[in-house]
Amino acid sequence: MWLVFLKELKELVRDRKTLFFMIALPILVFPLIIGVVGYFSTKAIEDAQTKVLSYAIVGGQYAPAINQKMSETEVFNLVDIDENQNFNQLISEGTVDFILEIPANYSDQVLDSGQAIVKLYLNDSGLNLVFNRVDEIVKEQVKIQRELAFDTLGLNEQQQKALLRPIVLEKVNTADNRENWGEKIGGMVPYFIFILCLQGAMFPATDLGAGEKERGTLETLLISPTERYKLVLGKFFTVAFAGLTAALITVSSMAIWGLILSQGMAIEFVVNFMSSIGAIDFVLMFLMLVPVVAIFASVLLSLSIYARSFKEAQSYMGTLVILVIIPIILAALPGVELKGGWAWVPLTNVALAIKELIKGTMDYFQLFAIFGSTAIIAAALIAFCIYWFNKEKVLFR
Repeated sequence: MWLVFLKELKELVRDRKTLFFMIALPILVFPLIIGVVGYFSTKAIEDAQTKVLSYAIVGGQYAPAINQKMSETEVFNLVDIDENQNFNQLISEGTVDFILEIPANYSDQVLDSGQAIVKLYLNDSGLNLVFNRVDEIVKEQVKIQRELAFDTLGLNEQQQKALLRPIVLEKVNTADNRENWGEKIGGMVPYFIFILCLQGAMFPATDLGAGEKERGTLETLLISPTERYKLVLGKFFTVAFAGLTAALITVSSMAIWGLILSQGMAIEFVVNFMSSIGAIDFVLMFLMLVPVVAIFASVLLSLSIYARSFKEAQSYMGTLVILVIIPIILAALPGVELKGGWAWVPLTNVALAIKELIKGTMDYFQLFAIFGSTAIIAAALIAFCIYWFNKEKVLFR
């Protein structure tokens, strides 16, 4: 068995594609995703904030202050339109980005004129920040009119606050920063870890089963004096080793890059969040991935043994990726917690446990249920893989 393992491991190390998915991808994927998403998100927001918007104003004579403020701002470009034209059509054709309609009852004396409803016509389907940019100008005028009304009524500062907000609901969050941020990002981490572990095991599994069929080396291996179950276990440990390597590098990369990025960006809450996750939590994350990788390795090896060709094996394994995503989505749903029966649901329980470890709210007694249920399933799938490999109609279909 160990001779088979060492032989397959040597071939695995020689394969550059497999090494990339085992080592390079986990190391690069986290900073790359964070960097790319952060860059394009920041750029998109900056472009939306600085874009010069073409606009038209209807009833501008009723609100000279708003009209003057917008005309003085360089990021707005006034366009003359016919007030009888269809506003929706003008915006859809790109003649203007938005149209501001001022009502006739608009006045600085709000106590006399009452509430004025200013309509903003725009296409709000994309990230354009039109409403926010116009709202800033409108809020300035609201503040001025409010102060004029308060002066007329003779209200002091405390009376003004009480009139604007008679009752204030103040939120007192009992969760610490680690729990807050763990809840936000904890559901995403298992997704990346599971997919990377699956990909790390997928390529060697495809080669050790379907690949040997295509190369014609499977028959030579079968006539060797080594017992079949040892052949299977040798191949299984090779696939599992690749998956575990990807898992270890993924967890290590997550910890290392989190600290590097937080220090480099000088973000205090990120530094505090990453430093609050102890080494034991990262070790437990890795240990929980051991039976998960065993499940992946046994299923992938079974599919590879069953497939007639390398291409067929890849098509089967592509479907497996979708099946792996489903339990991760379940773990991210509201109300799904690591309690009761969820601690026994395979893959979902590990995803929930990783989330709880990141949050710092892990009930460590649940680890017995998680390790127990996952290990039982992994052992059953390994036994099935051995049984599958012993069927001639599967090997030579």
